[in-house]
Amino acid sequence: MKRIRIEPAWSFTDEAGNRLDPQLFGLLQGIHRSGKLTEAAAEAGISYRHAWNLLNKWAEFFGASLVKMQKGRGARLSPLGDKLLWARQRVSARLGPQLESLGSELNLELQQLLEGVEPVLRMHASHGYAVALLPRFAHDFQLDLQYCSPAEALAALNRGVCDVAGYHMPTTATQGPLMQSYRRQLRPRSHCIIRFITRRQGLMVGPGNPREIAGLADLTRGDVRFINRQQASGTRALLDILLRDAGLSSQRIPGFELEEYTHSAVAAYIAAGMADVGFGVEAAARQFGLDFLPLASEHYLLLCQRRSLTEPSVKRLLEMIRGEAFQAAVRELPGYTLDRCGEVCSVDELFGTAQAS
Repeated sequence: MKRIRIEPAWSFTDEAGNRLDPQLFGLLQGIHRSGKLTEAAAEAGISYRHAWNLLNKWAEFFGASLVKMQKGRGARLSPLGDKLLWARQRVSARLGPQLESLGSELNLELQQLLEGVEPVLRMHASHGYAVALLPRFAHDFQLDLQYCSPAEALAALNRGVCDVAGYHMPTTATQGPLMQSYRRQLRPRSHCIIRFITRRQGLMVGPGNPREIAGLADLTRGDVRFINRQQASGTRALLDILLRDAGLSSQRIPGFELEEYTHSAVAAYIAAGMADVGFGVEAAARQFGLDFLPLASEHYLLLCQRRSLTEPSVKRLLEMIRGEAFQAAVRELPGYTLDRCGEVCSVDELFGTAQAS
C-alpha cells in the first residue's frame, strides 16, 4: 500500500546565499542517545568519515561546533547542537498531528483512485500515542483519521461527519463541567462505547527532577516555570479538575497561560529547558528522557452510533484493536494499559462503572 507521509523540512541559508540542507538531524539524535559518533553514523546510515564531514561543514556554516569530542569518553552535543536537535523535535511534536491529519485526507483520495473502493472509516479523535498507532495496523479498510479536541470529535459524530469519535475521561467519578459536557453529547439510546485503553497522566519534569517538584502545589512556586496544554484539550480539562479538587488557583501558576498542542510538544518544551514542568502522559515524558510523577488515570474511549456496529469498516476496526499485533504495540507504550480493548458497552454501563469507581 502506497502512503503519503508529510514531515517538516528544514533549510538554512546565510547572508551570502549559501544554503545548507540539514541532513544530519539523525546524526545529532544518535550522538545524543549513544554518546558515540561511530554508533550515530551507523544509525544514520552513513560512514564515519561522512559523519565527520557533515559535522565540520555545519560547524563552518554556523561558526560554532555542534559536537564536542572527548578522548576516551565519546562525543556529546554542544549547546548549539543540543538546541538544534530540540528545536527540530519541538517542531515535529507541535505540527505532527496536523500533518498526520492532512496526510490521512490525501491518502484516502490516493488509495481510492489507485486501489478501488474499500470500506472507509472516518474517525475524529483527540490525539494520543495509542490512537496514532491505528493507521499502521489498518488493513482491508481505509482509515481517515482527523485529530481534534474531544468536544469537537463528539460534535462531529452527532452531526454525522465521522463514524467514530475518540475522547478521554477520568477513571474516577466527577460531577464537574467536563462530565456534564460529555453527558450532553452522549446519547444512551443511539450511541455505544468501544473500550480502548487506559493511560496515566501526571507531571513531566526534567531528568532527576532538579526543582524537586512533588505535586500540583509546587506549580505555584515562584521558581517553577510551567507549560500548559491548550484550553480545548481533554488533558487541560483533566488538569483543571485536579487543580479544583486540590483547591489551587491557576492564576497562581507561573506560565499557566503558555500553551502547547500535544503531549510531545509539552515534553519537548521541557527537555529544551524552556520550562520546568508540564502536565501530560507518561509516554511523552519517557520519549524525551524526562521524569514523570503520576497523578491520575483516564479512559480513552471510542464512541459510535449503535447501528454502525454492523458496518464493515467498524467491524474491521474492532478486529484490529482486538488483535495481538495492535495490542502488543500498545503494551510498548509507557503508562498505557489495555482496558478491555475492543469490548462494546452502553453509555449507561460506562457511566455506571465510573460512578462505582
